[in-house]
Amino acid sequence: MIISAAGPWALLVVCFIVFAETGLLIGFLLPGDTLLVISGLLSHPSPQAPHGVFGLSVWWVALLIGVAAFIGGEVGYYIGHKGGPAIFERKESGLFSVKNVERTNAFFERFGGVTVILARFVPIVRTFAPVAAGVGHMNKWMYTLYNFIGAVLWGFGLTMFGYLIGFIPPVATFVENYIDLILLAAVGGTAVVTLWHYLRERSKARKEAAAGMDVVTDHAEAEALVLDPEVFERGPEHGEAPKA
Repeated sequence: MIISAAGPWALLVVCFIVFAETGLLIGFLLPGDTLLVISGLLSHPSPQAPHGVFGLSVWWVALLIGVAAFIGGEVGYYIGHKGGPAIFERKESGLFSVKNVERTNAFFERFGGVTVILARFVPIVRTFAPVAAGVGHMNKWMYTLYNFIGAVLWGFGLTMFGYLIGFIPPVATFVENYIDLILLAAVGGTAVVTLWHYLRERSKARKEAAAGMDVVTDHAEAEALVLDPEVFERGPEHGEAPKA
């Protein structure tokens, strides 16, 4: 049975995906929000899995996912802090786009340091926000506090939200009868979405290169992407709201 072969290994994969989405620059390809809600659903007991797919209480599942989110955010900050502007010196590809950095910077300009919390709920931005904060040398203790709050609200919170959805009678019945199908959809869906997103981004980068556009971020352009430390001290009343 799929479930008997999953167990803690399935949770390890989920935690790695959550970590990668905020700790590695390639993480923006991963569908974090959906995965967290599904993880909460899969934590419900069923005839096939009396202790849920992961074999652990939902409290442990949510806690471990929250920890993975927090560690990912800290690693992302460390990478940006140590790498500096050179992090942004690279060619446009399916794994990097300067537009993603600019979009993240727009959030910081609008919301200040609180972006670290809000970014958790915004795909792409949650991947680049820790790095941008590190490159810009945001106050480490302020960043860590916001990172912790964001990890709790997003990682722990969305997982528990998914678990609570499972108490809705029609949903509970579906989970009990088709828990194997849900697990397969979670695994297959993650792989398909990740591949599709990567191929789309790579195709876009190739078209821009073929059109003669500048697809390489040089040193001067990378320096221009670095946020001023003062930006992180701002409140949400500054600037215009960034486009989603």
